[in-house]
Amino acid sequence: MRSRIHLWLLVAVLCFPVRAAAQKVEDCLVCHDSKDLTTRREGKEISLYVEGKKFLSSVHGSLACVDCHGDLQNRELPHEEKLAKVECGSCHADEQKLHAESLHGKAVARGDPLAPRCKDCHGNHDILPVKDPGSAVAPGRIPYVCGKCHQEGTPVQRQREIHESNIVANYSESMHGEALLKKGLVVAATCVSCHTAHRVLPHDNPESSVNPENVPSTCGKCHNGIEEQFEGSVHSRNVTKTTDPLPVCNDCHSAHTIMRTDNEGFKLTIMSQCGRCHETIAKTYFDTYHGKVSQLGYTKTAQCYDCHGSHDILKVTDPRSHLSRTNVVATCQKCHPGATRRFAGYLTHATHHDPAKYPWLFWTFWCMTGLLIGTFTAGGAHTLLWLPRALQMRRQNGRAPAAPQAAEYLRFTRLNRIQHAVMIVSFMSLALTGLTLKFSYTAWASTLSHLLGGFESAGYIHRVAASLMVGVFISHLVDLVRRKRREYGSWRKMLFGPDSMLPARKDLTDFIASIKWFLGIGARPRYGRWTYWEKFDYFAVFWGIAVIGLTGLTLWFPEFFTRFLPGWFLNVATIIHSDEALLATGFIFTVHFFNTHLRPEKFPMDIVVFTGRMPVEELRRDKPAEYEALVQKGELEKHLVEPYPAIVVKTIRVFAWGALALGFSMVIWIVYAMIFAYR
Repeated sequence: MRSRIHLWLLVAVLCFPVRAAAQKVEDCLVCHDSKDLTTRREGKEISLYVEGKKFLSSVHGSLACVDCHGDLQNRELPHEEKLAKVECGSCHADEQKLHAESLHGKAVARGDPLAPRCKDCHGNHDILPVKDPGSAVAPGRIPYVCGKCHQEGTPVQRQREIHESNIVANYSESMHGEALLKKGLVVAATCVSCHTAHRVLPHDNPESSVNPENVPSTCGKCHNGIEEQFEGSVHSRNVTKTTDPLPVCNDCHSAHTIMRTDNEGFKLTIMSQCGRCHETIAKTYFDTYHGKVSQLGYTKTAQCYDCHGSHDILKVTDPRSHLSRTNVVATCQKCHPGATRRFAGYLTHATHHDPAKYPWLFWTFWCMTGLLIGTFTAGGAHTLLWLPRALQMRRQNGRAPAAPQAAEYLRFTRLNRIQHAVMIVSFMSLALTGLTLKFSYTAWASTLSHLLGGFESAGYIHRVAASLMVGVFISHLVDLVRRKRREYGSWRKMLFGPDSMLPARKDLTDFIASIKWFLGIGARPRYGRWTYWEKFDYFAVFWGIAVIGLTGLTLWFPEFFTRFLPGWFLNVATIIHSDEALLATGFIFTVHFFNTHLRPEKFPMDIVVFTGRMPVEELRRDKPAEYEALVQKGELEKHLVEPYPAIVVKTIRVFAWGALALGFSMVIWIVYAMIFAYR
């Protein structure tokens, strides 16, 4: 390699038979404007090529080489191989001073071989003005210049203690990066816009442009109007006098991953970011409808800033606040156009754990909890006591016959079976969609919500299913009126006759006798057409539709109902609706399933409610009082019908098993959510 240098020196000597002082650029370019001019330093081949055309077009094109390479001043060519380092500060004293104070400059002073120097950012002999698109430090190139050291995999990123990761990649995908790199908006913020060009300081340095105290003014260089709003808000030290940290721009918007505020990702994370400071309030938010649906990925609901404001957050007592008495109704009306003063009385951050502040919510919650615990305790105890006797009956009578009998007793009409099937579909739909909202903090609820098409679709399914349920209930009432006219003639005979669904003295007698039978101190009661547990299940539907239906209707049309009800009633309705639905779901899929389908003597399934038919022998064994009454009146024969074909029965069993499997799955999800994921 040295032979090449010697060759060029020989050429220079031949060209300059009289050695003159090197004062002109053209003199230097005689040798340096060749791509073949190289040397070796520390085992590496170094190019000494200077493209004359680019140099003459650069910002330094009007200067002579000796203006920067001062040790060549008044020296003769050819010069010695090694020259002194160029001191940019001789012309750029201010920039040199700023650089010396920066992280980069201090690293240079320590002799850090990875520390960036002027040429690492600006280039050597081809430096162009910053506004020139071809400049190494033009706005569009800044991310790549900084990325030479700060992107993943570089020696600086690997060997130096840099707490941020994926800086360049995150910036490129951010709002600023997209505007600059994809849309060509050179006014978009780059690395130097926030960190400055020459005086890059650590964020914990009070003089750093990215120190928390200075971030608002740094961002305000571009977002001046927002800075003015922020400086007047409760997050500004101008308003809130405290020694505690206060949030600044990057606490909410981040540093390098800034998203548009209308981006779903931003909307879904902003509540958690607010919760880092307002932890207790955030928890209460996530207990509300707004918070629960946001956890399921639904963004068309009120976030923190929709109510409190974004950059102009003020105390509620401030008349200018979005939530002041003067403005709160208008704030609610942004999402609820029909909102009134009563509607605005909804307790957005209320908790049922505070009896002093929210007594109505506290007592409502514990009354519902008591009802839930009491019902499951009684129902569970009844089931556990029954189980040994059911197993004994299974051993005595064997399993129910799989093949259809010659003739079967018609227990339920076609309308009854259709109503029950529709009720199953509607109830399953209500349970599935409702549980995703109640346990929105679990992974299974989020997954299920997405499988249902997102929370908005789940909401439509829930309301359609509720309408179906109410439709079944109304059709049943209409059928009762028709049956009264056709079969009984009067309400007295219908309501107080032997086949009435109303609780009677015999039900109490049967209950006491059943407990004795369970305990082995009495015979099995002679049950009639309707047992006491069947009547309980029947009237549970009336109770459920009244309680769950009315509270659900209130939550469906809150603007209408708060025209004559206080806003806090929505909070009460939410607790009642949610806990009563949980009670219904849990009871149906455990106690009711056992009583009706999974009793050992009925196992694997009692499908009479689907077919309407049951074997006569089963009627005689399970409902002896009803069987004997029919025989005594001579009416048994007229209630006998042909059994369904095997294919119909198989189809019914598939549907029934699907409902059972789905119901048990929901029980498992509920138990998991309440024991392992509850917060």
